Amino acid sequence: MSRISEFRELMLSGAPLAGTFLKTPSYQLVEVLAQSGLDFLCLDAEHAPFDRAAMDACIGMACALDFPMLVRVGDGSPREILQALDYGAAGIVVPHVDSAEKAAAVARSARFGHGGRGYAGSSRWAGYATRPMPELLDKSRTETVVIAQIEEPEGVEAARAIAATDGIDGLFLGPADLSVGYGKTDQTSEELMAALEAVGQAARAHNRAYMTFVPDAQKAAEWQRYGFSMFFIASEHGWMRAGASAAAKGVHDLPKLG
Repeated sequence: MSRISEFRELMLSGAPLAGTFLKTPSYQLVEVLAQSGLDFLCLDAEHAPFDRAAMDACIGMACALDFPMLVRVGDGSPREILQALDYGAAGIVVPHVDSAEKAAAVARSARFGHGGRGYAGSSRWAGYATRPMPELLDKSRTETVVIAQIEEPEGVEAARAIAATDGIDGLFLGPADLSVGYGKTDQTSEELMAALEAVGQAARAHNRAYMTFVPDAQKAAEWQRYGFSMFFIASEHGWMRAGASAAAKGVHDLPKLG
């Protein structure tokens, strides 16, 4: 089996997984990051300037390298979900899921069935018309990853119902949006810590993967106690800036000649 086809099973196993958000519409960056020790990438179609062509190219490169690529879609509409999955994404992260009803609609749109994902056997995900329908229906059930992003107080309150929804594989707690939703200006509030715990309990109760965004591995280690096993660490923007800043500082710290 390939890394992509095994990704959902690995995610649900609770193994610690590290990935990052891809903000730059560049398939070359997919090539570079696939050479790292990361377990996955998440193309950020919600907050970064990905058009359909750029999304197609980046996901195509990930598929060619057998590197799991998730897509944080712009919204939970069937159109957004269909496009990401047809291009070959291993799964989707859907923002602003704050009710079981929204979770059910997302899960239905991501997999085949009456009222669900539109079937096409000619997409990249389907092998460009080389795979039979029964095989693709099984692939949809067993390999497609569906992650609900909880980033409003209402989502925290509904976390158990969201986690109990058939077809939801994981809960992504968005600490920044959730902090803003609680009226805070940082990510250290008691309300946020209580949410981390409550959503983690909901995920464990229904055997869902639990994940979040962190700025670095140190924060991942700190927050693992809440039950997180999957971490979206910063983005390539932050890593490029940090690397460039460190290199520049190293040169600037050299003694002046003469």
